Amino acid sequence: MRFSLLTAGFCLASSMAFAAEPDSAMQSFLDTQIMPWVETPMLIDAITAQNANTAGYDAAQIDALDQQWRAEVGAGASDLVDGVLMNSAAEFLRQQVEKSDGTMTEIFLMDAHGLNVAASQPTSDYWQGDEDKFQKTYDVGAHAVHFSEIEFDESSQTYQAQISLTLTDPATGAPIGAMTVGINAESLM
Repeated sequence: MRFSLLTAGFCLASSMAFAAEPDSAMQSFLDTQIMPWVETPMLIDAITAQNANTAGYDAAQIDALDQQWRAEVGAGASDLVDGVLMNSAAEFLRQQVEKSDGTMTEIFLMDAHGLNVAASQPTSDYWQGDEDKFQKTYDVGAHAVHFSEIEFDESSQTYQAQISLTLTDPATGAPIGAMTVGINAESLM
């Protein structure tokens, strides 16, 4: 009996340590590879500008935009999709993905509603506001970070984890939006 309890305790401790490793790796990646550029003025300005445009949007408008995005993504030219993918902030995000040599799979910015502002590649939906990546960051407040579980991502076609964080106005510290960075799961092991 004593041996069984010791064995069970060891197995539990080992599995807990293994589960903590991806979070530790993601925190290290966040600190060293993301935080140095997260307050780039171009990104902050893009979110601030979209917040001014979407400030009065209600749930029906947001849902209509999300449905429009889902219908148009991958279907050719679209003002909504192109507006998110073809701007200077999106180009900056693509450069960060390229510089990561495959570690980062995607990056996208969200406004105060959880609507896409800029993305390195198309996302499966336009509104992220109903997902943990937004609810556990922007809705929590400044300095909030959320690490997802590792799962298969349809938009990037890879097994990845996501690091999401609240983005703030550098002058006031007030939350203005959020950012999600997809990380290739193999790079976390």
